[in-house]
Amino acid sequence: MSSIRLRLLKWLLGPILLVNLVLAALVAGLAWTPAQVAFDGGLQDTANGLAARLAAGAAPQLPPALSPGAPGADRSWFVVRDAHGRRLAGAAGFPALRPGAAPYDAEVDGEPVRVVALALATPEGERHLGVARTLRQRLEVRSAVVRSLVVLVSMVTLALAGVVWLSVSNGLRPLARIRAELAARGPGDLAPIPQASVPYEIAPVVAGFNELLDKVEAGARAQRDFLADMAHQLRTPLAGMQLQLEWLRARHARDGDTVRSLGMMELANGRMIRQVNQLLALARAREGRPDGRHAALDLASLVQETIQFFVGQAAAKDIDLGFELAPAPVDGDAFQLRDLIDNLVDNALRYTPPGGRVTVACARVGDAVLFTVEDSGPGIPAARRAAVFERYVRLDDKTTGSGLGLAIVRDIAQAHGATVVLDDAEGGGARVTVRFGAGSAR
Repeated sequence: MSSIRLRLLKWLLGPILLVNLVLAALVAGLAWTPAQVAFDGGLQDTANGLAARLAAGAAPQLPPALSPGAPGADRSWFVVRDAHGRRLAGAAGFPALRPGAAPYDAEVDGEPVRVVALALATPEGERHLGVARTLRQRLEVRSAVVRSLVVLVSMVTLALAGVVWLSVSNGLRPLARIRAELAARGPGDLAPIPQASVPYEIAPVVAGFNELLDKVEAGARAQRDFLADMAHQLRTPLAGMQLQLEWLRARHARDGDTVRSLGMMELANGRMIRQVNQLLALARAREGRPDGRHAALDLASLVQETIQFFVGQAAAKDIDLGFELAPAPVDGDAFQLRDLIDNLVDNALRYTPPGGRVTVACARVGDAVLFTVEDSGPGIPAARRAAVFERYVRLDDKTTGSGLGLAIVRDIAQAHGATVVLDDAEGGGARVTVRFGAGSAR
């Protein structure tokens, strides 16, 4: 996966490093040229001094300051030759002279030197004078210049790299902000990205992404509408069929085979009615907060409104159904919260064996509201607790159900900013806790 940051840094830092190297080479040349001229000027002055002594008829010799000194110091040589090149004085191994030429490089005793050669007239005739000096000080000066430039260029390069990094990071900050906003969204949040603060360069990308979100939202809405319409259309004929089955069972109460067949048909029809109701609940849960009609509600009151149905279902299975209800105020949608309560309590009653117990509790704890359903059934293995929140997932095939109950609970909880936790109940069984945060309770 390519990175915009790395590409920008590559195209910015590469040229900057190249320009710094070129500038360093130019600066080194500009700094060395005056030093080279100064050294050559000093050597020229020495040659001129010796030439003056020769012209006056004095014996040529190097000044004491130019004689070999401490180790590492520059050494100097001179030579005097006649017009035919015969040595008259000075070093025997002196290189060939080029009188009138600019200072030039040569070697004396295997060591590189800089040479100045002069042609001068003396009473004895034309003489050629040469003065040579080693390059030790020059090389030390050049090394010092190079070291200083390396340090300077390194510091400038690091400073520019830091500035470029900060600039690139600041330039990419809008992308990071958009990424953070998308990461913070819930699974069903398909609202478009606000374009007011989006930079011009990425505005087309954001616009295209918003169009995609609109298409996804339209597809999801069409799916939910189809699901709700289908479930709604099925409720009336299924309810009518239930009435007809009950009437037929009463009419043929003396025919045992007919009663058994009608009982099985009623059971299947009841399962269909429940699945249709769950599909409607799932459609409402997936809507989240379509119109913002959340109001202050009391979970305890919602449970009390549906107690009678739960009590009858529990009595039919000889289950001890208990309620521990305390005022539990939340902001929410009454229809969705009833669906949440129905599915949790119905699941607990379905999976609890005869003679078991189910306890429903709700209360306010600090800034949160807890709604808990605890049963003495087989429980939910820890390895499967995440999977049971998916649609159509069931723990076993022995208990009737569609596998939609906990999926509906999860979606309703997310729509209300709540969390659902599955764990083990005391003494065995399962406990489901829905925690409404401070933003939901009041």
